Amino acid sequence: MAGGAGDAGASADGAAAVLEGVGKRFGGRDALQAIDARIAYGRLTGLVGPDGAGKTTLMRLLAGLLEPDHGRVRVAGQAPAVARDQAAGIGYMPQRFGLYEDLSVSDNLRLYARLRGLSRRDDGATFARLLEFTRLAPFSQRLAGHLSGGMKQKLGLACALMGRPRLLLLDEPSVGVDPVSRRDLWRMVESLIDQGMAVVWSTAYLDEAERCAQVLLLHAGTLAYAGPPGDLTATLAGRCFQLVHPARPRRELLAEVLDLDGVSDAVTAGEGVRAVLRAHAALDGLVALAGRAGARLEPVAPRFEDAFVDLLGGAPGGHSAIAERMPPIAPEPAAPVACEALTRRFGDFVAAHEVSFAVRQGEIFGLLGPNGAGKSTTFKMLCGLLRPSAGRAMVTGLDLRGAAAAAKRRIGYMAQKFSLYGLLSVQQNLEFSAGVYGLGGDDKRRRIEQMIDTFQLGPYLRAAPAELPLGFRQRLALACALMHRPAVLFLDEPTSGVDPLTRREFWTHINGLVARGVTVLVTTHFMDEAEYCDRVALMSGGRVIALDTPVALMRQAAADGAAVHGMEAAFIRLVETAAEHPAAAGGAAA
Repeated sequence: MAGGAGDAGASADGAAAVLEGVGKRFGGRDALQAIDARIAYGRLTGLVGPDGAGKTTLMRLLAGLLEPDHGRVRVAGQAPAVARDQAAGIGYMPQRFGLYEDLSVSDNLRLYARLRGLSRRDDGATFARLLEFTRLAPFSQRLAGHLSGGMKQKLGLACALMGRPRLLLLDEPSVGVDPVSRRDLWRMVESLIDQGMAVVWSTAYLDEAERCAQVLLLHAGTLAYAGPPGDLTATLAGRCFQLVHPARPRRELLAEVLDLDGVSDAVTAGEGVRAVLRAHAALDGLVALAGRAGARLEPVAPRFEDAFVDLLGGAPGGHSAIAERMPPIAPEPAAPVACEALTRRFGDFVAAHEVSFAVRQGEIFGLLGPNGAGKSTTFKMLCGLLRPSAGRAMVTGLDLRGAAAAAKRRIGYMAQKFSLYGLLSVQQNLEFSAGVYGLGGDDKRRRIEQMIDTFQLGPYLRAAPAELPLGFRQRLALACALMHRPAVLFLDEPTSGVDPLTRREFWTHINGLVARGVTVLVTTHFMDEAEYCDRVALMSGGRVIALDTPVALMRQAAADGAAVHGMEAAFIRLVETAAEHPAAAGGAAA
């Protein structure tokens, strides 16, 4: 499909790209310092690191969109700006790909063909090849704005492949993409690698990095590790354990494990808690805690994500300063959130069809599904932002049809596309959110100060949200949603695109809030995060196709003997089964 990378246009040593002592500064700050790396043809190079580490800057240097302040970048032996416009060209898919949403799929391809200077005579064959490769041929006349998130990423990939580049740069292509679409993206990229293309894939999903031939791990603008992911993972041999079947709630146990001196990282996993010890730490504390919790302690194989978190100093502790300052929410007689046959139509299209479930107080309830399954539509109806076409939505015992204003005062909502005001500074966004929810005087000042301190927003108070690193934009959005101490918190993909350390920080706050009686509804495409949920409703085609605990859903997916390991495999299996047998799906909600 791509045409072989072969030797044509290769540098003298055969590398697709070479970085030698590369440094880049912005406003007196080092974004990258002394980076040395080689990108090989026919290999997948993963680019990972915490938010603000310099990944996108490195991508733009390779694409020729930036010039280094120090050192040298060469692509196929040439300056990137030269290589980009020659046969040995560069394909670049930025983090926020520049699709034109009011143009069709074919029109977007045509536009990028002209931008790459390709002959109009070749359009038919080129477009047919790319549409077949990305499986977008049936949607060639659909407007890009009407595509699902996964289909938009495939169209972005098709545009980046225009002109058969030999070096393909993908800046977090799977952000906001469901596991089924993510699998399709991997299939396409692996095909390109087999044909000799060099691919650099920046990712926040460390299970993706684990599949790369080599990884470049950036931290604070420096190269903290370069090499095969398995070599870094192997440094954690004998340091990873699981506390299985504890007699105490997993959330409570997780907080205690994270606060042990010898523990570098811990997450909820399966029916227990997974823990990673620091180098040379004794096992005694973990053994004692497992005994007190009535759990069995078992060694488990290390993962690349374990090594990533450990290398960067370990996860944050197990307690949330925000939650500890929040008074407990008194038990309520009615379910905090309930919906009955909730339906929403847009013309002839049914985005959500007879969705029914009830969420208990102090529960983390996950709403999962492929892109376009109806999750965000359901969220918006439950928040009172979208009027149902049929059915009923209740929040803290209040019917949103007649008491929307009163219900909204008890809701915190963090939207998928950041519920922030771009023309206001960080400080002004915090003040506006506090004012909207009726806070004033000393109470308003104290709450804002708490949010600034907890989410480390101090250095950014005068900046606009768009100027913040992604992780800090997400922190600001969560701070605004929590300002008025809501009883119910709606989080629509709150950690999309952020690094594992920031995700752990968010879940520490979420777990702490739930311990105070807050009810949380969350959507996510990180299937490891689904394991933090008490129950999960899986949606597909606007319907709830399964509803149970994460462990029960994994068992359900494996009921016919299929090999199912983890929530991601269960997600894919249940969604594909529902697509094959639609009549059997849709009655799972309870």
